[in-house]
Parts: sequence; structure tokens; C-alpha cells
Amino acid sequence: MTQGTTRAARRRYYDERETWPQERREADLFARLPAQIAHAKAHAPAYARLLADIDPSEITSRAALARLPVVRKSELLELQQRERPFGGFAAVGWGREVLRVFASPGPIYEPEGNRPDHYRVARALFAAGFGEGDLVQNTFSYHMTPAGSMMETGAHALGCTVFPAGVGQTELQVQAIADLKPNAYTGTPSFLRILIHKCREAGVALSLRKAFVSGEAFPPALQREVAEAGIDAYQGYATADLGLVAYETEAREGLVLDEDVIVEIVRPGGSEPVPEGEVGEVVVTTFNPVYPLIRFGTGDLSAVLPGISPCGRTNTRIRGWLGRADQTTKVKGMFVHPSQVLAVASRHPEVRRARLVVENPNLSDVMILECEVAQGDDDLRQAIETSLREITKLRGEVRFVPPGSLPNDGKVIDDRRKYD
Repeated sequence: MTQGTTRAARRRYYDERETWPQERREADLFARLPAQIAHAKAHAPAYARLLADIDPSEITSRAALARLPVVRKSELLELQQRERPFGGFAAVGWGREVLRVFASPGPIYEPEGNRPDHYRVARALFAAGFGEGDLVQNTFSYHMTPAGSMMETGAHALGCTVFPAGVGQTELQVQAIADLKPNAYTGTPSFLRILIHKCREAGVALSLRKAFVSGEAFPPALQREVAEAGIDAYQGYATADLGLVAYETEAREGLVLDEDVIVEIVRPGGSEPVPEGEVGEVVVTTFNPVYPLIRFGTGDLSAVLPGISPCGRTNTRIRGWLGRADQTTKVKGMFVHPSQVLAVASRHPEVRRARLVVENPNLSDVMILECEVAQGDDDLRQAIETSLREITKLRGEVRFVPPGSLPNDGKVIDDRRKYD
């Protein structure tokens, strides 16, 4: 049996939008956005409250979108506990429009709509070389969480056949590789490594030749090991709530954004977009009619990668996952949040950027607010220290640093305490 299609024998892009000029893409997305916001207000009770004073017809640019509140994933658990099952963010109830409901850790519940390729993963699988005739060994979980369904529905949209292997049962998975000879893999990179090693130990010829991995880091050393096993592997960034956000292409330079999301990089804990190239929190707006998430804060850090991908796709690229934005910490028994640090800085226009450093010399917590200012004097220092005390209810020192000197790593709170 002939398996799969070669990259050379098929079309180069999933659809023409991948090569649109960025101006056309932006115009298309923001022409569609007002209707999505109106739909959310009309059918999702949470957005009816959050956006009560918003006229959807006016949200036609990034600047207008940035005025809307950010709803963070870290808040969803509490919101859903107050209003089951989806915190008021779903636009439909049980029935034909919702095929499945999943539970991510928390639990946080997510609905899956009835549209083919609900999570839009087909685009990423296509960029990874998947196509009609492939047999995909899908090792993501099919139980409770949506990852298995995300990959399967995307693969089916491309005409692939799927072996729903799920998680674990390594010996049976190796036996399936021996018997079925799947040529494609979806799952975590660490489990792919396990299968490579188990096949070698069992003397089973590894039939896998392409892979799409997600769910965890895919470090360079593991990338080399997978490539040496003869597998062309690509990574993607997706979440249970949003579906596909960005994906890797043959250029191997960052991750290209999906064509059906609007992505902003904002100050961690805040809502203001950061300058291009600066690390911040990934905030996503989707056009999903079932679960219309608008300015959804993922809690993940990333940054825009300048320029256009050499692969020919013209959409914006991000650098991939760079850590977590939720840097809440406890100082002297009190929680300090990134949003509080931003609130302190916002009171003083002279402060361009700020970072709260927490140390514990002599095992006693000390807060130092490092502020980028062009010129700082004692009056400004005292004013900022007063704001810090009023907002956090804790005393802290202010230290002025030159503009541009704070690291570009997305940290608003830098906990440097040591306890050994």
C-alpha cells in the first residue's frame, strides 16, 4: 500500500490566505471581528456583562481591541465554579452544536463544536507534511481532555486515517507500529522518544517518517535525536480553549500564527500590548461561534519574531513558548501580583518599564522595584515607594535603571530568594 503524499507532490500551502499581504489579512480579520463580538454579547452571558458598554461596530482595529478587558485562563476556574458549566462564555447549550465537552485540569470545561476541524489543527498538520493517505498514530489522550480529538479532527480534515492509540501502553503501541506501519505521529515529543527507543529494543522497524508534536517543550537535543531516527517533526502551539494558535513550518524559524485568530502580546498581568519583539503574555481572540473567546489571556509568554518566514507564509511569527506570565508571589505572607506592579508604574509617567525584584538577605524578604527612567530624583523615588506601599500594602525600595536595561524576558516579578 502506498502511504501518504510527498511534500513535492502536493500544493505548497493549506490555503491562499497564508500568502496574503499582511494588510489584507488585518483588514479581513478586523472586518469579521465586530460580528463576532456582537455574537458573543448576544449569546454568551459573560460577554453580555463584560462588554455591556461596548459597541461592536467600533472594534475594527488593534487599538480598539486593546481597550477591551482581558479574560485570563487563570480566572476561568473561579468563573466556571460560579456559573457552570462554562462560566457564561459559551454561546450555545447542549445539543447538536456541541459534539463533546472536555475537562482540563482544575477542572476547566471546554465545549467542542460540530464544525469539521473545530480546533483548526489541519493547517498545522499540513505544514508538517501530513496529507491524504497517511496513517497517523495519535498518542494524545482521548479521555477527559481534548488533545486526542484536536489531532484526530485535524487529521481527518486532511484525509488521513487515524489509529487512536492514546497515552501509554508502550508495548501495544510498538506492536501496532510493527503491524500497521503508521507513517505519521501526533503526541508529545517525549513519548515519541520513548517509542523510538522501544522499537529499537524490540527490533521493530520504525515506520514513522513525520510527526507533529505539542504539549511540552521540544528542545534542540531531542529534535536532533528525532531527526536522526528519520522522522521529520514539527511543533505547534495550541490550547484546549482556543485550538491552534501557531505552528512550525519547514523554515524552522519561530511559529507562524493561525489565520483565524488575532494574537496580541501584552504586559504580563496587564492589557496593554508591548512593542514588537518584547516578551509578554499571549492574548488571543478567536472566531469560534460556540466558544467565542475575546482577548483570552493564555498565561503563556512569547514575543513577535520580526520579518516574514522564508517558507513564504506571510503571517506574523512568534518565538514560541517562553515561560509563564503568572508570576504571582508571596512576600511576608502577602500575595503580590504582576498587575499591582503595573498599577504602580502606571501612576508615574516617567517610568517606562518596571520589574519587582524579591530577595531574602538574612532570610528576610526584601522588595526592590527596578524602574527604567530617563531621569530620576529623590522626589520621584519617594513618590513611587509610596505608590508601591499603597498598592501592595508592603514596603519596598525603588531603584532607577537606564531605559532599555531591564531584560526582555517578560518578567514583571523576579523572585530571587534562596533558602539553602
